[in-house]
Amino acid sequence: MIYLLSSALLLAAMALTLYRAIKGEGWYDRILAGNSFSTQIILLISVYFYSSGYPEYIDIALLYALINYVGTLALMNYFRSKRQSGERHS
Repeated sequence: MIYLLSSALLLAAMALTLYRAIKGEGWYDRILAGNSFSTQIILLISVYFYSSGYPEYIDIALLYALINYVGTLALMNYFRSKRQSGERHS
């Protein structure tokens, strides 16, 4: 029961984060919303595998977290270098 409740709350939070990613004012808001959305996916994967009796598959969620972290750093570095070169992004 607690897993169902936590999954429902995570899905509601994911919907709000997805709305923020779409309606974000700038690239920084969209990147942070995407990072937050990925973190919520990681939590949802962890809850699913733990509730289904396979906690050893939580390693997949950790791998996804590492990919998320590296991807966010790469995007932030890309946009920072573009901004320093004088190009404008919205």
